[in-house]
Amino acid sequence: MRFWNVARAIKYSCVAALLHAAAVLMFAQGPEGRALFLTRCAGCHGQDGNGGEHAPSILASLAAKTDEALTAVIRHGVPAKGMPGFKQLPDTEVRALVAYMRSLQQARRGRRGFAQVRRKVKLTDGTEIDGFAIGSTSREIQLRTDDQRIHLLRRSGTVYRRVTSQADWTSMHGGFSGNRYSPLTQINKDNAARMSLKWIFAMPNGGRMQATPQVHDGVMYVPSTNTLMALDAGSGARLWEYTRPPTQGLIGNARSPGNNRSVSIMGDKVFMQTDHAHLLALNRHTGQVLWDTEMADFRQNYNATGSMLAIENLVVAGTAGGEEGVRGFIAAYDQQTGKEVWRFWTVPARGEPGSETWDGKDIDHGGGPGWLTGSYDPSTKTVYWPTGNAGPDFNGDNRKGDNLYTCSIVALDLATGKLKWHFQPTPHDEWDWDAVQPLVLVDTTWRGQPRKLLLQANRNGFLYVLDRTNGKMLLASPLVKKLTWAKEIAPDGRPVMNPNQVPTVEGALICPAVEGAANFFSTSFNPATKLFYVNTLERCAVYTKRATPDWTPGRTYYGGGGRRDPNDNPQKILRAFNIETGKPVWELPQDGPGTAWSGTLTTAGGIVIYGDDGAALGAADAATGKPLWNFPFTDSLHTSPMTYMFDNKQYVSIISGAVVYVFGVD
Repeated sequence: MRFWNVARAIKYSCVAALLHAAAVLMFAQGPEGRALFLTRCAGCHGQDGNGGEHAPSILASLAAKTDEALTAVIRHGVPAKGMPGFKQLPDTEVRALVAYMRSLQQARRGRRGFAQVRRKVKLTDGTEIDGFAIGSTSREIQLRTDDQRIHLLRRSGTVYRRVTSQADWTSMHGGFSGNRYSPLTQINKDNAARMSLKWIFAMPNGGRMQATPQVHDGVMYVPSTNTLMALDAGSGARLWEYTRPPTQGLIGNARSPGNNRSVSIMGDKVFMQTDHAHLLALNRHTGQVLWDTEMADFRQNYNATGSMLAIENLVVAGTAGGEEGVRGFIAAYDQQTGKEVWRFWTVPARGEPGSETWDGKDIDHGGGPGWLTGSYDPSTKTVYWPTGNAGPDFNGDNRKGDNLYTCSIVALDLATGKLKWHFQPTPHDEWDWDAVQPLVLVDTTWRGQPRKLLLQANRNGFLYVLDRTNGKMLLASPLVKKLTWAKEIAPDGRPVMNPNQVPTVEGALICPAVEGAANFFSTSFNPATKLFYVNTLERCAVYTKRATPDWTPGRTYYGGGGRRDPNDNPQKILRAFNIETGKPVWELPQDGPGTAWSGTLTTAGGIVIYGDDGAALGAADAATGKPLWNFPFTDSLHTSPMTYMFDNKQYVSIISGAVVYVFGVD
C-alpha cells in the first residue's frame, strides 16, 4: 500500500510538471476534464493549479508550449524531472485534460487580467513599452508585445534598458563559411584565464546532446531531438519551447535523445528538422509552426539530425540514414512556403551519369546521406555539401566501383542544384569513413598566390586542401600518425592503398578506427595565425565484414563493423596545421579515454577554444598551443564551442550532457 501511494505521488508529480508546458490557444471546461485533473494533477499542484505540497503553481507559465507540445508531455513525460508518460491514456481523455488546463488559465485571466501578467515598463530613454511578461525577476523582464516580438530588458534603477546581441551565431558553425572563427577580441589570450561561468540552463529530455546553440537578436536557440528552446542569451531565462513526441517505429541515430545538431536562422524564421525527416519553419519569436514539409518517408529508413543551412531565399538540407540503406540526397526548399525547389541525389539512379561507378544491386540503397550542415560561397552562388558512407557499411561486394557520390564533397549551384564538381576522398568506402566533416571555406594567400580554398579534416585520416572554384586537390597530408590503410594520396586525389587493409570475415587491423581521425565536430582556421585547428584521434580498430541480407524497411543495413583493438591506446590530440605544408606547427596531447567528440573555435583574440578529452572545455594560445584555461565537466563532451556578444560582452558557450554552459570574463 505504501509503495502504491509513492507510485501515485510520482504520477501526480509528472502530470503536474507538464503544466509548465501549456500554451494560450484554446479555452474549454467540462466535468470530464475537471475530474481528470483532480484525479491526476491536483494532488501535487492543487485543485486550482495554484500549487500544493509537492509542486508549485502552474498558472504563471501556461504560455510556454502549444497544445501539441502539452499533449507530447502528457504522452511521454519528462523523465529528467521524474515524470513518466501516460502513453495508454485515451485521446479523448488527453484532449479533455488539455482543455481543462486551458480553463484554469482562463479563470486566472478573469481574476488577474491575463494568464501572463501584462506590464507597462518605462525605459531609460523616457519611452514606455507594454506587453506580456513571459519572464521576470528583480533584475530583468522579458516582454512579448502585441506584434509577438520579444523585448529583453534589464533593470537600471527604477527603469529598464533594452539589451540584445551585437555579434550573432545563426547556423551550426556561425556563418556560411563553415569556419568556427570569430572576429571578437574581448576574450583573448591575455584574459582567457579569467573566464568564469555566467549562467547555465538544463534542457528537459536532452539526453547526451550534440547541438551547437545559435544566437540572433539576443535570443539563444537550443535544439535537441524534436525540441527547440528559446532563451534569453544574457541570462538563460526561458522564452518559449517547441516540442513534439518522438516518432514511433523510427530507426537510425535520430532515435537517440539529443542527436539534433543544429538549426538555422533567417529573418523571422528558425528552421529545424524532426527525427522523422521533416523540415519545419518556426516563428522565431513565438515558436509557432509556419510550415512543415516531409523531406523523405521515415518508413523507408530516413531520419534527420539537424542538417540545414538557410541561404538567401532557400533552406538547403539533407537527411541521415546511411547505416539504414537510404538513397541520399541534398534538397532546397523555399523559405516562405516549404515547397521543394530542387533535389540532388547523391546516389544516381540506374542508367544516370555516375551509375557506372556502382556494379551490383546495392546501388538501390547505396547510402550517401547529407546529414551534416554544408557551407556556401555567396560570391559564386555555390553550395558545398559533404556526403555520407556507402551502403551497406563495411561490405562492398555488391557495389564494386567508386560508388559516386558517397563519401564525397559536392559543389552545387544554389539556384538549380546542378553539380559543378565533386571530390571523393574515399572511393568505394568499406570502412564507414564518410566525408561528413565540416567544410571550411577560406580566402587566403596559399604558397604565394591568393586562393579560394576549401579545407577538410577527413575521417579517413588525411587533411585536404582544395581549390573550391574547381575541386582540384592542392594538398593531402596525414592528420594522424596511426594511418595504415593508404600510403599516401596521389596527385589526382586517389588514395594509394596498402595491402590487406579492407575488412575481412576474420578481421583486419586498420588505422584509423571507425570513429575516424576526425569526425563531425568542428574545425577552425585563424587568418592571423594561418593555422587550421583539428581535434584529432589516434586510434585503430579491427574491421570485419559479413554477408548482408536484402534491404528491408525498419532494419539497419550493416555488412560488418569495427571493434576496438585491446592493444591500442587511443589518444585525442589538438593539432594546429600549416595548410601550405600539411604539417602540424604545434600539438596539445590530451589525457583521457579517447571518447570526446568535441571540436574547436578560434577567435581574433588569439585563442583556440576546444573540447578536451578529459571532460573539460579548454583554451590555448592560438599561435603556440600554450594552455591558458580549462573548465571541468562530469561527462565527455559531444558538442563544440561557439561564441557571441550580448549586451556588449563576449560569451563562450558549449553544451555538456543536456546542460547549456555560458562563460565570460568580468
